[in-house]
Amino acid sequence: MKILIVYAHHEPKSFSSALKDLAVKVLSGEGHEVRVSDLHAQGFKAVADEHDFKELLDKNYVNYMLEQKNSTTKGVFAEDITVEQEKIKWADFILIQTPIWWFSVPAILKGWFDRVFATGITWDFGAIYDKGLLRGKKGMLAITTGGPSELYQPQGAHQATIEQVLYPINRGTLYFCGMDVLPPFVAWSVFQAGDGGRKKYLEEYKKRLLNLEHTELLLKH
Repeated sequence: MKILIVYAHHEPKSFSSALKDLAVKVLSGEGHEVRVSDLHAQGFKAVADEHDFKELLDKNYVNYMLEQKNSTTKGVFAEDITVEQEKIKWADFILIQTPIWWFSVPAILKGWFDRVFATGITWDFGAIYDKGLLRGKKGMLAITTGGPSELYQPQGAHQATIEQVLYPINRGTLYFCGMDVLPPFVAWSVFQAGDGGRKKYLEEYKKRLLNLEHTELLLKH
C-alpha cells in the first residue's frame, strides 16, 4: 500500500513521535511505500484565509468553500496546500498520528483538514459519504491521551466514550469524504504510563500496524 502518515505533534521527543517513528519503520519493513507529513517540522500554516489561493474568484468577499472549488478547477491553491493534496491523491491509506487536546485535535491538524480537504478534492456538492471523492481509500487515527480510559466512559468524568470524542474526525471528516475507517489505536494516559506502559503500547501498536489490511473496519461504505 501507499501510506501517508500525517503527524501533528510539536515535540520530536514525545511519545507521539515514537509512535510515528515505529509506524514508519514497521510499515516500510513490510514493503509499503510510506510518506510522512510532519506538520510542525514543515511549518504548516493552520489558519485558512484568502492567502490560500493564488487568485481569487471574488476579491471583495472571500467565500472559502467557493474559492476552494475555483482553485480545484484552475489549479491555483497555495503551494503548501497543493503538496499535501498530491500526497492524499497518492495514498491508499491515511494514518493520522495526533494527541487529543480539548476533545479534539491540535490546531495545526484541524488547519490541515480545513485547508487541504478542499471542495472538489476530497468532497463536493452531492459527493459525500458513499459518493465522497476519497472512495477506495482507508483512514485511521492513532492517538495519545493525557487521561486514563476510565475518564472516557459514559459514567466517567467526561461522560463520553473515545468513540464519541473522535466522531467528528472519523465520521465527520474521513468517512464524510468517502474513506473507509479503521478503529483508532489509543495510547491512554501516556504521562502516567511509565516506561513499561509505553513499551507495551509500542508493542500493541506494532501488532496493529502489521495487521492493517486484515483489521475489521469501524466505518465501511
